[in-house]
Amino acid sequence: MQTVCKHPRVQIVAREEDVEYVECKECGEVFESSEFKDMAIEETHVDDTEE
Repeated sequence: MQTVCKHPRVQIVAREEDVEYVECKECGEVFESSEFKDMAIEETHVDDTEE
């Protein structure tokens, strides 16, 4: 089983009009920066419910 990368370090690789793409420096996945923000919100929500 592979561990899920939480994308701790990302860098901007492209911008198109109002969309920004980032690449994870750990696993190499490229995605929209808005997706990255959504992931962070989901992780925060999960962490809050685990207490």
